[in-house]
Amino acid sequence: MNKRPVVGDYAPFYQNYIDQVPVGNLLEILTENTQRFVTKLQEISNTQWDYSYQAGKWTVKEIIVHIIDTERIMSYRALRVARGDATPLPGFEQDDYVQNMNISHRQPSSIIQEFNAVRASTTTLFENMESNVWNNRGVASGHPITVNALAYIIIGHVYHHLQVLKEKYNL
Repeated sequence: MNKRPVVGDYAPFYQNYIDQVPVGNLLEILTENTQRFVTKLQEISNTQWDYSYQAGKWTVKEIIVHIIDTERIMSYRALRVARGDATPLPGFEQDDYVQNMNISHRQPSSIIQEFNAVRASTTTLFENMESNVWNNRGVASGHPITVNALAYIIIGHVYHHLQVLKEKYNL
């Protein structure tokens, strides 16, 4: 269970996220990923949440809510594929989501709370999947995808943005 996905299990544009996930038990890695991310979020000062390193780039708030939105979508995809739903799933445009967030009023604590709720749901979903569904294959954004690859993408997406926060935002 949970061998690293191989080419053909996901679209090529997800490769960076897959590569971010360390070798090991995927559910344990998901737990570590959650703890590491929440710890980082709690270290960010209130003023840093509205910071963008360059005009036109996302603020820290926007990055975190983007992560939450993406996780919801990827978890939904995993549920559909795990349950054998063969209906092709549409893509989504992340920039449109960010433009329509309207989060300037949001407090960091509510964003952290939302991430924790979404991640708890994701974790419960994966913890309760039978071993025979992890390799179920569906189509998302016009490309093949497996449940296993979606779990890796969810985890790797957070690792990716942790690196962005460190390198571009000095957090």
